Amino acid sequence: MTPVEWTLLILTLVFGFYMAWNIGANDVANAMGTSVGSGALTLKRAVILAAVLEFAGAFLVGQHVSDTVRKGIINPEVFADEPMVLAYGMIASLLAAGIWLQIASYFGWPVSTTHSIVGAIVGFAAVFGGVTNVDWSAVGTIVASWVISPAISGFLAFIFFRIVLHTILFKPDPTSAAKKATPVWVFLVLTVLSLVLMIKGMKHYFKAAEIDLPLGTKIAISLLVGLVAAGVGAILVWRMKIKSNPMPETYDLYVARSLEKVQKQLRRIRNATTEDTREVAQRMLDDSRSLYETVKQRVELQPRESQFREVERIFVYLQILSACFVAFAHGSNDVANAIGPLSAAVDIIRSGTVAASTTVPTWALALGGVGIVIGLATWGWRVIETVGRRITELTPTRGFCAEFAAATTIVVASVCGLPISTTHTLVGAVLGVGLARGIAALNLNVVRDVVVSWIVTIPAGAGMSIVFFLVLRAVFG
Repeated sequence: MTPVEWTLLILTLVFGFYMAWNIGANDVANAMGTSVGSGALTLKRAVILAAVLEFAGAFLVGQHVSDTVRKGIINPEVFADEPMVLAYGMIASLLAAGIWLQIASYFGWPVSTTHSIVGAIVGFAAVFGGVTNVDWSAVGTIVASWVISPAISGFLAFIFFRIVLHTILFKPDPTSAAKKATPVWVFLVLTVLSLVLMIKGMKHYFKAAEIDLPLGTKIAISLLVGLVAAGVGAILVWRMKIKSNPMPETYDLYVARSLEKVQKQLRRIRNATTEDTREVAQRMLDDSRSLYETVKQRVELQPRESQFREVERIFVYLQILSACFVAFAHGSNDVANAIGPLSAAVDIIRSGTVAASTTVPTWALALGGVGIVIGLATWGWRVIETVGRRITELTPTRGFCAEFAAATTIVVASVCGLPISTTHTLVGAVLGVGLARGIAALNLNVVRDVVVSWIVTIPAGAGMSIVFFLVLRAVFG
């Protein structure tokens, strides 16, 4: 290799590591942000847990064969006559996407690493081959994910949290209700998370090992895992030393909810009955309103968090479990955003030709995994703070509903072929559990900043990539 090629190779490795570092600083927070925000995990424990699982996912089942151009945004054949131009573009893309992710992480904005690298590739490709060289339909699906991802996960998180409220938290004895409901939730969670691993997390491993499992087989295995886990969960939760004595304030909350329903029925009776009994119905309605206001004031004066502390203890374990699965699946998939372009550039520099796909060496997976871990440990707290605390107040039950909704959305979208972003999916789920308590529970200023950062991601990556591409081509071309 010539000195120029050695220089380009070193730049590729440095910028690839830099990109992986920023994936850890920004994207990994999505897996652990809700757990830290709800108090299920301390920041230190979350970082250690995520570091182990992200690296394991990246190194053990990461993508061993990478497309030369991520997501099919451009046709690599366009660069057949000038392969080094594509190498310059990939190096520029790694640097551009890395810088944008670092800017976003500094401000605590959770943005998509996939969209960052795709935007960067669009930038240099449009400069070299013109706008016709870009598959704009593929870019369109990415733009669609800005709406589809948070909409689906937000809706599911809203529904899941409302179910938890009505089946557990609004019951006169929430602890006993939680014990009864836990096996059901464990079954649902482990079934969905197992599907996430087999459909998304381990797809590269199955492909490399030439294992082709039909969707029906994957679902059957996931259901079996869910059933076994539900049995184990039922045994463990009933052996936990949790007090199941209902507290007086919990009864007040239950009575308040029941009186709301009574008032609705009495209004219907009053409007439907004859005049001679309407006055009686109205007096009953007035009495129920008075009683409701009395009970409601008593509930509002009581410390709400202490009412459900035993229930939250149960959901802490469910939330940590779901966070671990999401972290492993994330590491196995999104490490490709760093090592994919890196492997393509290295292959071109060494061979001088453009291939449709490149084999990802083990050392590249390790480099990406280490970069992700270091990025998480050094700057991950910034985005964790936004996802876990700044958008809305989280508890283990709310954080669990958000992560479960995100995992369910990933499965649904993967099966249906819908374009999604893991980042947008989890943020949407956090918004959903916040909306379940009313719009006032959301920090709308933070939500606005996050949405704007999503929209800016592709043009920001494209703009910086163009500048870096032109500089590299002028220096080395």
